[in-house]
Amino acid sequence: MRDPFSTDFPDLAVTNLLDAIPHGIVVIDRDLKIVAINEFLEALTGVVRADAIGVYVDFVLRSNIAQRGRTFREVLSSGEPLVLDGDIVSRDRRKLPMQFTISPLRNRADEAVGLVIVLDDLSALAASAGLGPDADVTDSIIGQSPKMREVFDLIPLMAHTEASVLITGETGTGKDKVAEAIHKRSSRAGKPFIKINCGALPESLLESELFGYVKGAFTGAVKDKPGMFRLAQGGTLFLTEIGDMPLPLQVKLLSVLDDREFFPLGGEKKIKVDVRIIAATHRPLKQRVAAGEFREDLYYRLNVLHLHLPPLRERETDTRFLLNHFLRLFAERTGSSAKTFTDEAIGQLIAYPFPGNIRELRNIVEYCVNICQSREIDVEHLPKYLFSSPAPVSAIQPIEVERLELAPVALVPQAVVPATGKDWSAHEKDLIISTLTQTRGNRSKAADILGWGRTTLWRKLKFHGLVTPQVSGITQEEA
Repeated sequence: MRDPFSTDFPDLAVTNLLDAIPHGIVVIDRDLKIVAINEFLEALTGVVRADAIGVYVDFVLRSNIAQRGRTFREVLSSGEPLVLDGDIVSRDRRKLPMQFTISPLRNRADEAVGLVIVLDDLSALAASAGLGPDADVTDSIIGQSPKMREVFDLIPLMAHTEASVLITGETGTGKDKVAEAIHKRSSRAGKPFIKINCGALPESLLESELFGYVKGAFTGAVKDKPGMFRLAQGGTLFLTEIGDMPLPLQVKLLSVLDDREFFPLGGEKKIKVDVRIIAATHRPLKQRVAAGEFREDLYYRLNVLHLHLPPLRERETDTRFLLNHFLRLFAERTGSSAKTFTDEAIGQLIAYPFPGNIRELRNIVEYCVNICQSREIDVEHLPKYLFSSPAPVSAIQPIEVERLELAPVALVPQAVVPATGKDWSAHEKDLIISTLTQTRGNRSKAADILGWGRTTLWRKLKFHGLVTPQVSGITQEEA
């Protein structure tokens, strides 16, 4: 394969040049094979540069544009640049809207030897219009209640600093969306936003994902691999479920936060990084600190700025607003007219406490839209488990929360464990059992109803003693 850079641009440090541009860039040759990509695209796709070189572009760029090989060949043939709107599937499996600028790459003889494809993230532009009740849920956070207005007020304040942020709240409250909103409003918006779940990976794998490794660091390490810190260079690293991070890794994370440098696994040379940390958890970190399960120094290092997301049951009028929003959203996606809930169905949904919060509410609406064949969604179209919930909203008691002052603005509530008629762990266990009974033991369907991933459901089954690896039907690697 001919490298157009090697002969036509011998004096340019091409890699450094591409990495300095705050957009995803991929260069392909006439055979549609990748010649070069920049760090931004590495972070976006999760494919490192060494693995991408020489590979067909559609194997790396998971996009509806990359699958149009004919479009690329037309630009090569005509020599005219082309601008298209499309999407790309990111490393964390989100579909992001992009604008693709496809330009021919010419050598000194004015021959088209390849293409340069520049990706411009359109979701960042949509988010810059502001957060509010009328914004799309894929770009921002939905809500009109006073508690959510407090959150909206704090997001731009946190975006304009470089301090670490700790986001707390129950599962499904939208902590990842808030973290991304902070990133997109910050001065780092043009750089990568990398997310990693600290509770989804075993300790050894999590360490290599965070810090990377060098060739020969362990059996199977046949080449260097950059970690998430390196891929997020100049941007934001979002550590979700930070409360599940193993203690040995907490020590190393604290060192990186203090020194801004680290050793990759097996490496002898420190790597300097400029990365902002946003962490999130649904666990009460102060209790874990008291139990010796989380380092106190790391807790205070992460908790410079603190944002607590209230559960849906505490957001007053937001439930009905969100129901209508998701009805419109799914109607637009299916190309059909929007459905409505009957008064009886609305009453049942308003009375439900939504332990899975917005994620669960969204799944319920999607379920109803697909099940109901008529214009109105009635009680009979709602998921059956809603009628056997062990914790109706009337049983939920008010929660006293400690409040933390974020000078010089509003007060931010600290993370708490919700108080129900029974403790939250028992309530969650009952909900899992009820849902698995409804799905006749089908874990995939149960995970969808609960608004969790299959791996999350598996971990919760083990936590509550509802399954053992010998009879689970899931291998340890799948877990």
